Parts: sequence; structure tokens; C-alpha cells
Amino acid sequence: MSETWQLSCICPGVCPAVLVPLRGPGPHGPYLRPLDILAEVVPSDGATSGIRIVQVHGARGLQLSAAAPRTMSFPASRIFSRCDLFPEEFSIVVTLRVPSLPPKRNEYLLTVVAEESDLLLLGLRLSPPPCTEVEDAQFWFDASRKGLYLCVGNEWVSVLAAKERLDYVEEHQNLSTNSETLGIEVFRIPQVGLFVATANRKATSAVYKWTEEKFISYQNIPTHQAQAWRHFTIGKKIFLAVANFEPDEKGQEFSVIYKWSHRKLKFTPYQSIATHSARDWEAFEVDGEHFLAVANHREGDNHNIDSVIYKWNPATRLFEANQTIATSGAYDWEFFSVGPYSFLVVANTFNGTSTKVHSHLYIRLLGSFQLFQSFPTFGAADWEVFQIGERIFLAVANSHSYDVEMQVQNDSYVINSVIYELNVTAQAFVKFQDILTCSALDWEFFSVGEDYFLVVANSFDGRTFSVNSIIYRWQGYEGFVAVHSLPTVGCRDWEAFSTTAGAYLIYSSAKEPLSRVLRLRTR
Repeated sequence: MSETWQLSCICPGVCPAVLVPLRGPGPHGPYLRPLDILAEVVPSDGATSGIRIVQVHGARGLQLSAAAPRTMSFPASRIFSRCDLFPEEFSIVVTLRVPSLPPKRNEYLLTVVAEESDLLLLGLRLSPPPCTEVEDAQFWFDASRKGLYLCVGNEWVSVLAAKERLDYVEEHQNLSTNSETLGIEVFRIPQVGLFVATANRKATSAVYKWTEEKFISYQNIPTHQAQAWRHFTIGKKIFLAVANFEPDEKGQEFSVIYKWSHRKLKFTPYQSIATHSARDWEAFEVDGEHFLAVANHREGDNHNIDSVIYKWNPATRLFEANQTIATSGAYDWEFFSVGPYSFLVVANTFNGTSTKVHSHLYIRLLGSFQLFQSFPTFGAADWEVFQIGERIFLAVANSHSYDVEMQVQNDSYVINSVIYELNVTAQAFVKFQDILTCSALDWEFFSVGEDYFLVVANSFDGRTFSVNSIIYRWQGYEGFVAVHSLPTVGCRDWEAFSTTAGAYLIYSSAKEPLSRVLRLRTR
């Protein structure tokens, strides 16, 4: 081995460098130990002129003067004691603390050169260099982009780039609503813009349009204690369906589907459907056919009633009843597909005596949904399906543990919500993680860069509605770990969305006429 390690730090900073062999060269094996390169060239007392040993936040390193750049080198033979071949795989770990980077400085942080000719074999540099034959196989560290680039031919190729990471969450807008908001739906209309529909407790709900980086009032729509909106499209038709919980002025219970008018640029009534204290709509498509599923919560005092799946009839251009499914205080439907299979899961909340009821997952076979799996739930209010890599998860929001034969305790609202993961071998969802929640009413899954997150709508802890909702980050083997705590009041629903300006979250409050838009700041 005839190469020489040469280290050059060009500006003030703490600069330790470590070579870590990962796999040895063929039959010779990994004979290299982790090596502190700087220790090979600098006396332990730092006697070399222009170099000081310093300690910053517990990290020891060397400080070099920018006024007098130093080059320190040593022969590679000092570290290859049992084998004269360079490791087949290795890492060079460098920690550099630089107050400022002088522009257009053709200097290197680390180089490997031939001992006889000083031919540059490998280089790590900070300044933005050209990429020519001279720089071929050299590395360039771009401090502004926090990325490492390799010169290949005449092009710098990224080999290590900093990931965009969620840093903190800040309040962006307080959105005054017509009344308390029980659900929100964010959607886009092509060539028109970004909107949010709020399902309000009183007689008027609203649609807001994103204008100059905030939502402004766009259209009011009469509703009857609206619980949720669902946006969907069929061909070029754009629809918005509202789930009404209370009867209208005539005592009739109808939920309404509105259609977007391209001429009026407004939503207009399209079809009314008889429902029973509707909590939610779910729109989905299977094999080119369009469906709507309504979660009927109760009829009078009876919570054990049918919820209905409607199918779009292209001939009449209306939704018609297609299938009924027995539910117990249904609160939410969630549709998803796994390969060629279509699934529909319902959140059952209350059977008339207890919130400890089974929620059911159905699979579509032979033209109808059939029971696939049941889950023990406690006042289930929401299901959220999401995928991380090839892994598929289902998260249920449990809101309340209650039984008429039990004395209600304050902590009956502080219970575990559960994340399940699909086990393909077992052909079932199995419990993956319990997360302690406070009367959870909603989960929302979103991503920032390459990171994945879940935010829960915590609504009540048994004493107060001013309860923090939590953002959890996916940590792989550790599952989801809490990373941000967000003050909320009676939080009911979360929606994530993004614009050209960045990523946002919006939540609705069931206890005050105010929804809040939060901005996700990244680093």
C-alpha cells in the first residue's frame, strides 16, 4: 500500500475525522480498526503550530487557523499493519464546525494521494469546484445543501443528501367558523384552487378557499348539525356530500350530495338521500364502479341499525342502494385496497348499553362486502389506513370505555387506541402498537420528506376539553414515538395538506367556533 493520507482543514472549526472499515478486502478480512485519523498526525498536546485542541459541547476536536491553512499527512503503511490492501467498504466520519465558508477556495478537507507522484486518488472538499477529469472520483461537500457529491465524468452526483425533517409546528391561521366544527374536508378543484369544507353544528356549514396563503370564506351551505363532508369525483363531475345528523325543518332526515357548477363556480344541490343520524360518508371506486357508504349512527334510541352502501347508476346518474350492513352506532367508514382486494372497515361506537363493541372489516367478494375480520374497540370513532414501504397499517381511534352497568370513571376517556399491521401470512391484521389517547376522535397520517407521522385528535380527558393532541413520528422498530404536543380544545378532526409554500395541518374544534391552521416547519 503506497498511498498517503493527507488531511487539510481550511478554516476555523472543530474537525475530527474517523475511518471506519465495514468489510475487509476479500480473504484478508476486516483487519482495520476504527481509526482516528487526526490522532495519527497531531501530537496529543497539540504542539503543532497553528493548531489548538478545543472542546465544544462535550466534543473534542482541533481548531485550525484560516489565515494559515495547514496540510498534515502520514503514510498509509502506519495503519495497514496486517494487510496492505485498502478496505473494500469503509466510511469516513467527519464532524466539521465552520463559522463561515470563504468562497472560491480550492482546498481540501481530506485527500488520498499516491506517495511517489502526489497524484490525487480521492478528495473531499468544501468549495464548489468544477467537475472535470482532474476532479473525477473526488467528493464535494455542499454545506448549504448539507449534501455530499461525487464527480462522475463531468457531473456532480449526489451520494448523500440531507433529508427534509419536521422541526417544529407553528400557528398559521385562526379560522373563524359559523359554529363549532365537527368535521373538515380539504380538497382541490382543478384550475380553481384549494378548498376546505367545514361541517358545522348549527344550521350553516361553509366552504373556504385558500387565497394568499390563508383560507377565506367562499360559500355557505345549509346543513343540519353536519358531521362530515366527503369530496369525490366521477369522471369530470365533482361532488361534495354532507352527513347530516339532525332532521330538517320538516322533521325529515336527509343527507345531501352537492355538485360543483363550472358555470356558477359554486356547489349546488344534486341528490338527497334518507339517512339516520349520519356520521360519515366514504366514497370509493371498485373495478370502475363508484360507491358511497353512509355511517348511520342511530334511529331514535336504537343504535343497532343498518348502514348503507350506495352505487352510482350511470344511466340515471344517481346513487342507488346497493347493500346494507348491520352496524352499532356507526361513526366512520374507511375504504382501502390491498393488491386486487377491496376492503371496507366500520368504526362501531355504541350498541345501546356499552362502547365495548366489535368493529368490523369487510372484503368485497362476488359483488358484495363480506365479513373478513373483527376488532375489539371502545367507542371507535375513526379508522385510518396507511402504508409505509410495503407494510400496511390500520389505526383505530378509541374514544370512550363505558358500560351502563359500570360507574363512569374520569379515566374511562383515557384509553389506548390501537395500530394494527397486516400480516399477509396470517391473512389478518395483528396488533402492532398501543398508544394512550384522551377520547381520540380522529387519526391523520402524513409525511414530511422521508419521515412519516400520525397525529391524533385528543378531545377530552374526563375533566377538560383543553387537551393536547400529539404528533407521532415513525421510528421503525420502535413504532410511532411522540415528537410534538399541540394544544387543542375539543379537537375533532385533522387534515394534512400542502401548497407551493409548504406543508400544513388544520384541525376542527367541536367546542368553539374556531378551526386552526398550523404550518409544519422543516429543516
